[in-house]
Amino acid sequence: MYLNISCEGLSIYSFIITCEHGGNLIPAPYDALFRDERALLDSHRGYDAGALLMAQKLATAFDGALVTATVSRLLVDLNRSIGHPRLFSTTTRRLSPAIREEILAHYYRPYRTKVEALVRQAVSAGKRVIHISSHSFTPELDGKVRSADVGLLYHPGRDGEVKLCAQWQSTLAAAAPALRVRRNYPYAGKGDGLTAYLRTHFSPSAYIGIELEVNQHIVQADAAQWTALGALLPDSLRTACAQYAK
Repeated sequence: MYLNISCEGLSIYSFIITCEHGGNLIPAPYDALFRDERALLDSHRGYDAGALLMAQKLATAFDGALVTATVSRLLVDLNRSIGHPRLFSTTTRRLSPAIREEILAHYYRPYRTKVEALVRQAVSAGKRVIHISSHSFTPELDGKVRSADVGLLYHPGRDGEVKLCAQWQSTLAAAAPALRVRRNYPYAGKGDGLTAYLRTHFSPSAYIGIELEVNQHIVQADAAQWTALGALLPDSLRTACAQYAK
């Protein structure tokens, strides 16, 4: 479960790969709530297209721990904190407190607890964790076109995250100059999310948390580029980590 790469110096790291929005499944007890919302479930609001496959590719490349979820974010958003206004969707927000707590108990808390336990286990074993949270984003939101193919999200106050993302971006630029890679875009890396939560529990010397964002236009409309990206992102991250470890 721990990262062991032949490159000198990388054995001190442990990779954990997660995907919070990997599918748009609605469990049977709540199916009636979404009976007329198939189109919504199939949209970017229901799940992150391609994120699950990319998470699997990264975990395979690094022999890392993989934690994924395929329950739709419209039931409960695993990448939001308890109390966040978008933890529940407009559909589930109107449910009774007891039912919302039932959803948290069955789907939210086990997922978050598993990821945190893996980080804690690796840190206790003397490893420095590199956590990649795999996501994708809609190419256009509220009429605004997103000007990136890949986004690397991190906290600007965490030096390890800053340096690794800068190195990853540089490595991608050298390997694929036409690929538009931006940092802390289309979202701010220090915003609410699983990585933000874990930063409050683990020091910068123990934990590096990065959200990987891939443009869904590539996932859904450019098969050749999507296939290439599936190899490029793990390979470039491997190179970036080797450079970062020097």
